[in-house]
Order: sequence, then structure tokens, then C-alpha cells
Amino acid sequence: MLAGVGLVVTLVVLAPLAAPGYVLSYDMVFVPHQPLRAELVAPSASLPRAVPLDALVSLATQAVPGWLLQRVVVAAVLLLAAIGAGRLVPARHPVTRLVAAVGYAWTPYLAERLLIGHWGLLLAYGSLPWLVAAALGVREGRRRALPALLLAAAPAAVTPTGGLIALAATAVLLVRRGAVRVTAAAVGGVLLLNAPWLVAGVLTGADARTDPDGVAAFSARAENWSGAFGALAGTGGIWNAQTTPVSRSSPLAPIGTVLLLALAVLGYRLLRRRWPGGFADRLAGLAAASFVTAALGVLPGVAAGLEWLVATVPGAGVLRDGQKFLVPYALLVALGFALGAERLAEAVTARLGRSGAAAVLAGALLLPVALLPDLAFGVAGRLRPVEYPADWDAVAARLDGRPGEVLSLPFGAYRAYPWNGARTVLDPLPRYVDADVLVDDTLWVGDTEVAGENRRVAEVRQVLAGGAPAAVTGVRWVVVQRLAGGPLVDPAMLAGLREVYAGDDLTLYENPAARQR
Repeated sequence: MLAGVGLVVTLVVLAPLAAPGYVLSYDMVFVPHQPLRAELVAPSASLPRAVPLDALVSLATQAVPGWLLQRVVVAAVLLLAAIGAGRLVPARHPVTRLVAAVGYAWTPYLAERLLIGHWGLLLAYGSLPWLVAAALGVREGRRRALPALLLAAAPAAVTPTGGLIALAATAVLLVRRGAVRVTAAAVGGVLLLNAPWLVAGVLTGADARTDPDGVAAFSARAENWSGAFGALAGTGGIWNAQTTPVSRSSPLAPIGTVLLLALAVLGYRLLRRRWPGGFADRLAGLAAASFVTAALGVLPGVAAGLEWLVATVPGAGVLRDGQKFLVPYALLVALGFALGAERLAEAVTARLGRSGAAAVLAGALLLPVALLPDLAFGVAGRLRPVEYPADWDAVAARLDGRPGEVLSLPFGAYRAYPWNGARTVLDPLPRYVDADVLVDDTLWVGDTEVAGENRRVAEVRQVLAGGAPAAVTGVRWVVVQRLAGGPLVDPAMLAGLREVYAGDDLTLYENPAARQR
């Protein structure tokens, strides 16, 4: 039943992915075959936000096409989340496991991170129930629990945020007297899994300090009348309003959140009783810490300190989008909610019999869906596959094996293509072609400009902003992309370039005067 419910949830959410093509939504960028380059393993001019994720994708797409890999990993997120939460909850009634499965796999957090394309972070979301179950097994002395914990932490560590969540969870759940050796082995193992992005962060030439304006830009956002804290309480609150399901703006959404949290509080007593040794309290402490981290940008008197921190301490910028760290909170709420429904059903049985209890459990099973109906069918059809135009393969073939930097124009990080339904997506060119592609790493959140950290990109930006042609930047190649209603490239910017390929969507130019970089 649990596997069946997990499969149903996965099919309902990912139904549009039955069509051919690629889902391109903000940071979710898959290409047919992503070249494996040194920059993906150890970025020399940018922070390792996608280390080792991009390198793993490149390796995988040497064996399977990108469209298949995308479907496998996104489906894995939902299946891992649903089945993991259902197996983890210490339930007496089998339907309680189903409630936990749906309660964890059908959340605003998952919907918003799907829309913004953070599928690597969602691997940590799906893995956390398995990691917690393995940590419980380690505490109980089960033989294979430690390898299971490291196996569960591995998918989480493909991104820095997911790796930090797995590391914190392992430390909080296992550290105790009399278990120094096993705790050190577990924490050390998870730390080793985080080594790729930690080492890359040390070796990069980018400034690991970040723009303090990003604190306000990426802080948790209100989605309805309950404010930012109400949004976080319901596991929502992502900073980007364009990646929020419409149902989150409903005035009834906070009422549903209160009902869900009330059941979670009711069920937490059962969780403490059925998990001995204070394990539930440790998970609650981890969840509370994750909620506070998510709220740092909106806590009175804290935002200024966070601005100083990210501008002064290298690597502290990971805390800007604190809502990403809400994963342990979401898991605890799902477990408590399921046990609260079980407890309420037992109370109802004494008065109304089994039919009343069945009604309570059925209502709890459907409550997350009722609160977020537009997660279904690819978040109300917003996750729809498309095909890359033929120009992309043509340009990639002409750049294959040819040295020199590539400048992507118009100069900006995100694109809105007519063939992608004008939906926003991170420029796919750096992943599509086997070359070093320069894209603007400045981020705009509303009217707020958040500066990037790539010094070479900053140099190019300054040249272009001064009105000089692209040839002056020293790049050898320039690719001009057609956008949906986007800014046109000034012909003066292309002065001195030689046209190599002209298509409907992409035009490739070569800079004859460029020195090979």
C-alpha cells in the first residue's frame, strides 16, 4: 500500500512528464548530453553551488539521455519522500503510514522547489526520512544501520545545502555519551561526502563573500495574510513569487495550516512515546533550528547581522535563502500530523466506531492535497516538457573542439524562450556546449540587484555597459539568443565579429581578433 501510494503521488504530480522533451524551469536545466569539463568539478571563477551535482549529471548523460535522467531523478525525489516518511513514522495503523507519506510528499516546499528547479536540493528532501531511520538504527545498535545512513546521505550531498542538512541531522541525532566511535564514523563519513564542494570552495578564485543585498532579496516571503512566518509554518515562503503555487495565496490556506499543525502537535506526544531515548526531541530540536534558519532574514534585529555575516565571512552566503533549510521541519510536521490523525481516529473509534475512525484517517490523507491542489499535474501544468530547437545542436557541433571563451547574449543569467512558453529558465548554453560560456551572474529579485562573484564576468559586464563591442572583451565566440519579448542585441555590440551560423533561435559569431584564452 505504501509503495502504491508513493507511485500514485509521483504519477499525479509528474503526469506532464509523460510527454517527450525537457522540463526547463528556472534552475532546472537538463540537456541531451552535458559535456564533462573541469569547471564542473572545480569551478575556477564561481562558487561551487552545483558541485558535485553538475559533474554527476555530465557523467550520467554519457550513458543515458538527459530527458531520461531528468525523469528518473525527479520521480526518485517523490518516491523517496513518500515511502521514506511512511516507513519512518512509528504507526500502529497502516493508514497512518499513508498519511505520513502524502503529508511529506505533498507540501508547498516540494512544489516551490520543483518550480524553481532545485531538484538537487529535493534529493536531500527525499533522503532525509531514510537518514533519520538509519540514525535511529545506529542508536539501537543495528548492524547495517551505519552504511544505510551514509547511503542515505549521499544523494543529499550532491549540493552544498543538502550536504549541510545531512551533516547537521547526523550530528544532532547521533552525538551522545558512550557512542563516540560510531558517532565519529557517521559524522566523518557524511563530512567526506561533502568534500567535493568543500574542496572546490577552497580552491575557487571567486570571492566567497556575497552581496549583503541578497539577504533581503532572498528572505522568506509572505504568501497570504498570515505573513512570512505563516508561510514558513506551512513549509512555504520561497522568495520568488513566480514559483509559488496559486493556492498558497488563498485566504483559507493559513486555516488549513493551523489544522495540520494542531494535529502535528497532538501526534508529537505519540512520537516521543514510541521513539525512546529522547530521539524525537532531538529531531524536534533539529526541526526548530531549521525553522529559525529559514526565518533569519525576517527575524527582527537579525537581518542586519546576517547582512554583515554574508559580506564578511566566506561561505556564509548559503544562509541567504534560509527557506531551503526547512526540510527537517517539514519532516517532523508530516510525522506528527500522521500520528495526530491516528490518535484522533482512536479517540473517535470509542464514540463512532470504526467508520468514524476511517473517516478521520481518510480526511487526514486528503488534507494536504486539498490545501495544495495545484501541485497535481506538474504544479498545474507549469512543468511541461519542450524540445530544444535544432539550432542548439548546430551551434554545439560548431563549437565542439574549438578553443576560446563563448559569450552568451543578451547578457543575463536567465532566459525566457518562445519555444519554452516564455517560462523563465537559467541559460542552458553553458551546459549544452563543450566550452567555457560567460553569462552574467548578476541576479535581479524584483528591483533589487544582487551582485555575482565571477571576476571575469564582471570585467565583461563593465566593457559591455560602457558601450564597447563584444569583440573588445577578448572572447572568441559570441552566441546571440532569441528571447520571448526580451531585449534585442544592439548591432553595434556585434561590430568586428564574423557570422558563423545563423538560425531562427541562435546566431553564432566568431571574433577573428581574439586571442585564444
